[in-house]
Amino acid sequence: MARYSTKHKPKQKPKKSLLPLWLALVGLGLVLVAGWSVWSSNSQAKANIEVKGAPRLKVEKDTIDHGDIKLGNQIRDDIRVTNVGDQPLRFTEAPFIEVKEGC
Repeated sequence: MARYSTKHKPKQKPKKSLLPLWLALVGLGLVLVAGWSVWSSNSQAKANIEVKGAPRLKVEKDTIDHGDIKLGNQIRDDIRVTNVGDQPLRFTEAPFIEVKEGC
């Protein structure tokens, strides 16, 4: 006579696929990157057009005076340069800043 065990093996649950989770995370990442790129491209304000039919360079400060500076000290100043024309501004040579010694 054969004896059968009353103990049964527990049924194995089928493994859940992680593919939908990964696709959702990748999709969320793409949406965040797209949102960041749109936000960062709009963060710089456009200049008001002052000249029609040509480019025009406008400099925020014409003169910068830091007073008397000891030799060897470095001075930093930011200068905003903007194209206020409605055409693209292209430089034929590298732009430079001329430093003059004042009285």
